[in-house]
Amino acid sequence: MARTPLPRTPLPLAGVQILSLALNLPGPAALQRLRQLGARCTKVEPPGGDPMQGYCAAAYAELQRGVRTVALDLKTTAGQRRLGQRLERTDVLLTSFRPSALARLGLDPTSLAQRHPRLCVVRIVGGAGARAEEAGHDLTYQAEAGLIDGLALPPSLLADMAGALLASEAVLAALRQRDALGRGVVRDVALTDAAAWLARPRAWGLTAPGGLLGGAHAGYRVYRCADGRVAVAALEPHFARRLGDVAGLGPLSPANALCPEVADRLTVWFAGRTRAELDALGRAHDLPWVTLGA
Repeated sequence: MARTPLPRTPLPLAGVQILSLALNLPGPAALQRLRQLGARCTKVEPPGGDPMQGYCAAAYAELQRGVRTVALDLKTTAGQRRLGQRLERTDVLLTSFRPSALARLGLDPTSLAQRHPRLCVVRIVGGAGARAEEAGHDLTYQAEAGLIDGLALPPSLLADMAGALLASEAVLAALRQRDALGRGVVRDVALTDAAAWLARPRAWGLTAPGGLLGGAHAGYRVYRCADGRVAVAALEPHFARRLGDVAGLGPLSPANALCPEVADRLTVWFAGRTRAELDALGRAHDLPWVTLGA
């Protein structure tokens, strides 16, 4: 007897209409997350397009996937009228302009609430509150949060990508609030707050230089191996004990894992093994490490 297929569970945001005016990275990244949750997403671009297309065509293409794009000149009466028509059937408006720029376009919260009382608005801004008008970018937000060491640039756009996650979270919260209140709400997402949230482990001392996860624990480091590097994350006691046994040091305890001599011995042990050998040992002994190129 043939089995009846189970009905597909609808995606969480199925039927939700989201319109975005946000360009560059945080807004489009948030929009892509919301599309993956089932929302119908439309992005409004100015006549000149999104600057991200010029910065990084690959990123632009990936973030546009499944998103409808409409060109509107919001500095014209015709463009504002067409936007207003679209907002009539929109659940959430996502923006990344400064509040003063939104006000000049008639898109401040008071004006929007009068024209579209059930519209929710999520505004991505640089700083919270009065700092929303300040100039800034991912690098400055990370620097303020204490995530920049020396003169090296950070390996990723952490504030922008964390801000995208907070923005998608804010959309979910706004929709819940609308259900409870019967009207649209406005929620702000500050990229400074996003960077500060990611920086909390450093503020606690965990990942600060010399902190437990900043080099003090011998089982949580990056070591050189014979033909590359290995990122070792044997932090929990059972992993640390197993690391010590495999490396011939005897079981590592929380105390001796903090001894510089242990890290020195592991440095020598890893240096004498290839990536292939370490990959095999990791699989055989269930050790949390990943080998890397030089």
